[in-house]
Amino acid sequence: MRRVFLILLIALLLGAVLSLGLQYDSGYIRISLGNYLIETNFWVGVLLLLVVTLLLQAILVVARRLRSGTGIVSNWLNQSAERRARRRTTRGLLSLAEGNWPRARKLLETSADKADTPLINYLAAAQCAFECGDHEAVDDLLRKAFESTPGSDLAVGITQAQLQIAGNRMEQALATLVRLRKQAPHHPFVLKLLRTVYERLEDWRELSALIPELRKRELLGKEELQQLERTTWHNLLQRAADDVRRQDTEKRDLSPLTKLWDELPGSMRRDELTIREYARHLSLLGDESQAETLLRKVLRNHWSDELANLYGRVAGEKPDEQLLVAERWLQDRPNNPELLLALGRLSLRNELWGKAREYFETSLRLKRSRETLAELARLNAHMGQQEQSNQMLLQSVLKDSGLPNLPMPKA
Repeated sequence: MRRVFLILLIALLLGAVLSLGLQYDSGYIRISLGNYLIETNFWVGVLLLLVVTLLLQAILVVARRLRSGTGIVSNWLNQSAERRARRRTTRGLLSLAEGNWPRARKLLETSADKADTPLINYLAAAQCAFECGDHEAVDDLLRKAFESTPGSDLAVGITQAQLQIAGNRMEQALATLVRLRKQAPHHPFVLKLLRTVYERLEDWRELSALIPELRKRELLGKEELQQLERTTWHNLLQRAADDVRRQDTEKRDLSPLTKLWDELPGSMRRDELTIREYARHLSLLGDESQAETLLRKVLRNHWSDELANLYGRVAGEKPDEQLLVAERWLQDRPNNPELLLALGRLSLRNELWGKAREYFETSLRLKRSRETLAELARLNAHMGQQEQSNQMLLQSVLKDSGLPNLPMPKA
């Protein structure tokens, strides 16, 4: 209020002074310039001079503000450009969702400079370029995304790795993810992408080292993690067995396989399918005695029909003792078809033909499996019962064949 009062007071005083001046003497001003002559009284000239001075000052202020970018016009222009960029970004994202890659890329890339979030524009444009098959443009857009936003290395790197995986460029994806893991060792999505790359590259050794981190971070479900771990170690066991096979037969050393077994985590050393895989490799590589010892130890404490079947296939050092061990198991499982099948095979190893046939027939009554039919048919053929053997073989072929039930001519 005081300021307004002072301004009004000063204005009144100036008005009074000007009025007195006009009454006292209006004065006279004459300006001659070439053929032009300007004449006016003193006070009008002073007023015109004051108006011109104020206009020039106003023009200088506007020019200065426009040059510094903080003027009203400049702000209006910038706001208008930002609004257009937002509209183009929205249309670009809609085109991206619709699968119109060329249009989406054009809208997103051209509006990136003025967009509120240029990083999003460039990353989305890189995805569009990838879908169009322009891999050089992908790298250029990712570089622009990185330069547009400080601290975006991780986001840009993850997008780059995803596009490399989608383009089946696994080696480049691995290099990108290894670099990202150094920056963020426990980043969940980086670990998941690494798991995918190791699987696709069949790098089972690196994957086996990554699994404990996946378990610790709880990035996979229990069943999925168990299956991944099983697949990883089974492939490593297969590679170790292949290494042994490439050795000279007379000087074959099973240490690559046995040492790998010692490296297995406890969960895998107790896993039924992994035990079966390891025992199978031992048997195929000629160390059936060690395979039999392992299977006997496991079956004594943890029963498994799969392992019992394999136990019947393995030739231990003492076939008679092996048969006695399996017959003791039969006391607790008298109606187990897989154990009876294994006992039939162990009886054959001990050349107990009649007992073997009895075990096979009992197993067949409990479960008509193609494997048991084939064993019994082979035994009957060698015992001179060719007709029964042929019937068994026919049944074995027809079992689970999926043939429809149709009338047949009588024999």
